[in-house]
Amino acid sequence: MTEPIPTSRLVRGAKLGKLVADQAFRGAGVTLATMRDTEEQRLARTERALADAAEDIVTVLGSMKGLAMKAGQLLSMFDPLAALDAATVPSHQRERFRRRLAALYDQAPQLPFARMRAVIERDHGCPIGELFSDFDEQPIGAASIGQVYRARLRDGRAVAVKVQYPGVDVAIRADLKNLALVMRMMRTVAPALAEHAMFRELTTHFAEETDYRAEAEHHRMVGEMYRGHPFIRIPEVVTELCTGRVLVTELVEGLGFDEICALPAADRDRVGEVLFRFYVGTMAREHRFTGDPHPGNILLAPDGAVVFLDFGLFKHMNDAAVEFELSCVRAAVEYRAADLRELLVDYGVLEPDSAATAEQCLRLLHEVSGWLFTDAEIRVGADAVSKALLALVDPRRGYFEHWRREYAPAEHAFARRVEYGTLALLGKLRASGNWHRIGREWCYGDTPRTELGVLEHDWLTDRTR
Repeated sequence: MTEPIPTSRLVRGAKLGKLVADQAFRGAGVTLATMRDTEEQRLARTERALADAAEDIVTVLGSMKGLAMKAGQLLSMFDPLAALDAATVPSHQRERFRRRLAALYDQAPQLPFARMRAVIERDHGCPIGELFSDFDEQPIGAASIGQVYRARLRDGRAVAVKVQYPGVDVAIRADLKNLALVMRMMRTVAPALAEHAMFRELTTHFAEETDYRAEAEHHRMVGEMYRGHPFIRIPEVVTELCTGRVLVTELVEGLGFDEICALPAADRDRVGEVLFRFYVGTMAREHRFTGDPHPGNILLAPDGAVVFLDFGLFKHMNDAAVEFELSCVRAAVEYRAADLRELLVDYGVLEPDSAATAEQCLRLLHEVSGWLFTDAEIRVGADAVSKALLALVDPRRGYFEHWRREYAPAEHAFARRVEYGTLALLGKLRASGNWHRIGREWCYGDTPRTELGVLEHDWLTDRTR
């Protein structure tokens, strides 16, 4: 029998602490052992250690659910092992580690149906049979906040029913308290990241994710935003059956992300462009966007449309914040270093007397976001995200010491999550495209250069008539 989700702050903190300590001990043990191993023994021992580590992470974080499990999902997305030297951890070992962690998206430990059924019946105040003519008790997905089931309404419509784990709201509040402690501890290392506004931003959005009524509203908003789109589809919400802990939407069948990754290059490139247009383009054009790009939220429908799911994490950015982002992009693209630094100072990111020079500001943006600034066809590698993030924190690059005390704008936290989450998806797809030319449509108002761009431009033109 699956144990209930731990909700105590102390218990959850202790579980995470033990997980970290166990991995550190295991890593030290492997390092000491491999000093006397042959090369073949070293590789075998490292592979076993990585397999054990991945299994522990999936088991512990998967059973905890909530923000702890979401942290494991991010670990899988950003693939920290990809930043290591290939001679230290060969690519096939890194890939096995990543694939095991990817189970946290849709194959995490499941809660028994009886517990989930009780949530549905408690929220609706009636037996499940009065709501659905058929309900498959085997979940089709198990994520950080809830499990998803296939069902059929009494009028015959096929639907997906997302049910929140009992107690997960309490667990998330416990995780947020532990996160607050961690951020306070970070003040001596990176004061900018520990700034209170950043924590309030994260707290607000993660807390909202436990209210499925808010998610249903965001889902409807995005559905209306993309109604009639030529290659993006948002499932319809069954509003009358949605509650605080139950979300019911149209059921859409299609290829999952791993299946998409196995398609020919041309198909992967097309899906990659759609993902880029949806996640980054929506942020730039609409100033309202979903903040959770990951493999479990994407399907490829039989007609070629890309289906997007899950709008629990949703962000509204004001016009000034979006214009600041676009202005920084334009300055970086045009190599206007002095203008870029002035933008950062005027917005409050840098102090006027900051040691960060204009050239360092320009070089940093090109290192962490160069894929957006380069006017060329780029096939994104699986390690693109880890290398971009490593550029900021690697002491050998010299950025971290200059930037760790500068202001971290809280309202842009989810914009960075979307940017790097999208880059991670493109890397997993090994997708190729001139991302700069596509982005110029939003940043400069350029005429589309791709077939999908023309279709979207025509759709946007018809929408505004």
